[in-house]
Amino acid sequence: MTKILYPLPEGGICVLHPTGELPIEDVCQKDVPAGVPYLIVSEGDIPSDRTFRDAWEADFSNPDGYGIGADAYFAAKEAEQ
Repeated sequence: MTKILYPLPEGGICVLHPTGELPIEDVCQKDVPAGVPYLIVSEGDIPSDRTFRDAWEADFSNPDGYGIGADAYFAAKEAEQ
């Protein structure tokens, strides 16, 4: 299964678990905050031991994209109609 990672402003990483109801790119655009880089990774790339989850790191220097946030996402979807 595919997961989405993005950096948190206070440090650390957020891991999003898409449900499959929307295409992965839509989830990234909608659920990652505006201007924040994200990575699309496989579940196997995420450590299974969550003991040190607050210390997880990821390289966002070459992201898969940037979020636009929920408000912009829904406004764009409404404009498409």
